[in-house]
Amino acid sequence: MKKDTFKTSIFILLLGGFITKILGFIIKILFTRQVSEYGMSLYTIVMPTYSLFLTLATFALPISISKLVSEGNIRGKNIFFTTALFILLFNFLFIILIFFCAPFIANTLLKQPEVTPLIIALSFTLPFISISSILKGYFLGKLKVAPNTISNIFEQLVRILFLLFFLPNIVKKSIYLGVLSFILLNIVTEIVSIFTFSLFLPKHVKLERKDFLPNKNILQRILNISIPSVSGRFIGNIGFFLEPILLTNILLSVGYSNTYILKEYAAYNAYALALLTLPSFFIQAICQILIPEVSKYHAQKEKKKLKRRLKQAILYSFLIGSISSLIIFFFRDPLLKLLYKTTLGSDYIFILAPFFVFFYLEAPLSSSLQAMDEAATTMKISFLGIIIKLGTMSALSFCKIGLYSLVLSEIINILIVVYLNYKAIQKSLQKI
Repeated sequence: MKKDTFKTSIFILLLGGFITKILGFIIKILFTRQVSEYGMSLYTIVMPTYSLFLTLATFALPISISKLVSEGNIRGKNIFFTTALFILLFNFLFIILIFFCAPFIANTLLKQPEVTPLIIALSFTLPFISISSILKGYFLGKLKVAPNTISNIFEQLVRILFLLFFLPNIVKKSIYLGVLSFILLNIVTEIVSIFTFSLFLPKHVKLERKDFLPNKNILQRILNISIPSVSGRFIGNIGFFLEPILLTNILLSVGYSNTYILKEYAAYNAYALALLTLPSFFIQAICQILIPEVSKYHAQKEKKKLKRRLKQAILYSFLIGSISSLIIFFFRDPLLKLLYKTTLGSDYIFILAPFFVFFYLEAPLSSSLQAMDEAATTMKISFLGIIIKLGTMSALSFCKIGLYSLVLSEIINILIVVYLNYKAIQKSLQKI
């Protein structure tokens, strides 16, 4: 691999990520303005559930497939068909489970009966996202970043066209139908993504009947990587899933209204966190290239090269986190007004922004551990972080400080998880 490939690949992903994020701004602005506060409240309240579904449905495939492909010991087509057959069957069973559990999640856990159809709609997008994830992992393992960049841009363009030409007419009939249609739009965008990836696949590949049959050895290797990785993400998403449930029930019990909770939780998630995590595409680009690089050097016992990559990733992430957090802190009101035509969430940003410098270190540290065969460690750290976050949030919620209980618990979680990940990497390096 050429010396500058790491930086070049990151640059391409950063450029593509920047374009995608700009398009994402437009999507967020159009969607927020068209569905109003009611629509955003519905959308925001089901997103933690959706994140949990996605974690289970995609089974950490981009990470495991990227790692296997980068090692170069198994043919890509064998990895693809084995994984695709397994994940489609798993998704089919998962959709059936969601269909029967949706009323319970909406009525009992979220206390919002009207979101039941939204939860069911979310489940139908999962198989398409899973297949797209397999292809994404394959190309990242090959260190071919153009397919991912182009597919992301095409997905965003499809969303913008929908928001410009279709959603206004749907919203006139019903805001609820507007939110529902925007969720189902994911099926169309993922089909576009799959088609885009297919254009970059190797041509003239001979397929035999045995290629379509699952390979037990390959599946075992994928599961050995995916299960610890998905367990860590599952724990994180369980926390995200339980967050609004615990918060809503405790705040209701201490006297806050359901209207207040929906409005403030939307302000926290849809505006404050959305703005603070705006530059996260930079970090995603670093992590996508970092995983196959670290995996390769770790397998080859190239400790010096491995440490250099880790230092580069941490330095880039820290610089990005510092600059972006500083800008968002001082210009939070103008930015919120420009992007969302509101200043809701500004007070939350004031407290969170100084600590989000460390948030941007979390992903590269965690990704590095997974690439170094320490996925079980990241799972334990995630579990501990979530327990502490939910525990502190629940305790502080009884103090009648509103959504600030969630803000403070988020800060504590970030600091603890980053510190533990950093110490785990140091320990892992000593084993090489």
